[in-house]
Amino acid sequence: MRIICVDDEELVLQLTVSMCRNLSEDYEVEGFSRAKDAFAAMDEESTDIALLDIDMPDMNGITMALRIKEKHPDTAIIFLTGFSQYAVDAFAMHASGYLLKPVSRERLSAEIEFALLNRENSASIASPAHIFIKTFGNFDVFVDGQTVSFSRSKAKELLAYLVDCQGGTVSRSEAFALLWEEGMYDRSMQKQLDVIIRSMRATLQQYNISEILEIQSGSMRICPERVDCDLYRFLNGDAKAVNAYRGEYMSTYSWASLTEAYVTRSLED
Repeated sequence: MRIICVDDEELVLQLTVSMCRNLSEDYEVEGFSRAKDAFAAMDEESTDIALLDIDMPDMNGITMALRIKEKHPDTAIIFLTGFSQYAVDAFAMHASGYLLKPVSRERLSAEIEFALLNRENSASIASPAHIFIKTFGNFDVFVDGQTVSFSRSKAKELLAYLVDCQGGTVSRSEAFALLWEEGMYDRSMQKQLDVIIRSMRATLQQYNISEILEIQSGSMRICPERVDCDLYRFLNGDAKAVNAYRGEYMSTYSWASLTEAYVTRSLED
């Protein structure tokens, strides 16, 4: 398992790297004092867990985490910081852990184990189906086990929202409000939305799965019957999907919190 640690304080960085290495001989651990060096390393080799300081001069740890999730959605994020006021922002993007410095070996070990367990449970419902949509944790689409890569992040987010709507139709104005929130839906922005919709369709066509999307005049929807999805399995009472849910749903998107709350409450009832 590969772990990267990012902290601009060299002594703290060395201590964190040392603690991680002492937790298990199976852990490959690297430390970086600059975000750009960490990004370069992650592009060369997949990373299971990223331990990030938040208050750093070249890039805020929250911003770094969001960029990591965009490029490497399966990487678990654990924040290590000396400031408790960042907790709300950290958990808003569904970090796997949040530890206040000085970090003890026991707490660090527990957070890493939790992050790994969450990854394993998500993988346990991996489907042999031709098209599999993963919503627990981060949102991703797989075709015969291959991750679908979107050229535009908003195109991926729009598809995620259609999946969240479970086959319900979404109007163009609703899609715009989701992607640009307080933006003005004028002629210029309507063209921007057209670009996003075309990009989403082009990606699906590239992977030969355009049949999962239905677009009519002024509206669009996902076709639930044409995909395998962990959320849909969960709602149908599938035991593996229920066991795989660990309180994280489409972690990158703040609007997904409503469905996340519903799914979580259903486990408590």
